[in-house]
Amino acid sequence: MSPDLALLAEILPEGIVDAHHHLWALGEGHYPWLQEAYAGEAFFLGPYEPLRRDYAAADLRRDFAGLRIAATVHVEAERARDEQVAETRWIDAVRARDHLPGVTVGHVSFLQPDLDAVLAAHRESPAFRGVRSKPVTAAAPGLPVAGEPGSLQDEAWRAGLARLSGTGLSWDLRVPFWHLAEAAEVAAGLPGIPVVLNHCGLPLDRSEAGLAAWRRGMEALAALPQVSVKLSEFGLRGGRWDDDSTVRVVAETVALFGDDRVMFASNLPVSRLSADVPRIVPAILRGLGPPDPERLDRVFSANARRIYRM
Repeated sequence: MSPDLALLAEILPEGIVDAHHHLWALGEGHYPWLQEAYAGEAFFLGPYEPLRRDYAAADLRRDFAGLRIAATVHVEAERARDEQVAETRWIDAVRARDHLPGVTVGHVSFLQPDLDAVLAAHRESPAFRGVRSKPVTAAAPGLPVAGEPGSLQDEAWRAGLARLSGTGLSWDLRVPFWHLAEAAEVAAGLPGIPVVLNHCGLPLDRSEAGLAAWRRGMEALAALPQVSVKLSEFGLRGGRWDDDSTVRVVAETVALFGDDRVMFASNLPVSRLSADVPRIVPAILRGLGPPDPERLDRVFSANARRIYRM
């Protein structure tokens, strides 16, 4: 174990909380993106042939390179959309057998006509905590999608998202950096829905101009008290990794959101396309600054427990 991981293990002897990962068993569910037409180079994080196999709780524990895992959040893995509830029930069975994951974020489309029924079925699971439903986004900055069905400006889609109000469920927000400001506008109109931004807003362009655009969106989201953010998935296009810019992104994210609204998340196994845990965690630790046991406890455990009501 590296000195950085050993320090974290010493500060959190009961283990860390991973606020975002995926599991799948290809023989027990339908995952079109893994089992059908292989996108190969088209996947923005690089060729994902290594992902086209089962990924179980035992694999997650192995990939943490000796760090103890106290609890986790399983986030929907794009299982076939007619198997949304089946995925949640499958995760319940995994939890009963393997004692992971701790809680579940499932999928429901905010445009589907049976939205309320599907949410009710998800909520039969005592571990169900929220929804990840990705809006339609542009493939690159400047491309027009505003007003398209399923986009952040689609009134029907926004009305579906608003159905989470009063349920206690959170919304896992996953958009690339060029949509962060639009997402902040949506979230501002729904202050009663806890929002958890995935993957630090996907700052895929680490140039000064790209980071400036990312920062503007992050500032808009950080101004909303119901928004928190996951320190996760710092991989770049084509499976590249850059330590220095990752450290900078982490430091700026924490400066904007504070210690109480950021949480570590692995995004395993997808994150392994660019880096493994012994590389990811030290970069996050560098971004957090000098070791502070209270800060590390919040970022690597307490915040996720509170936000996901573990």
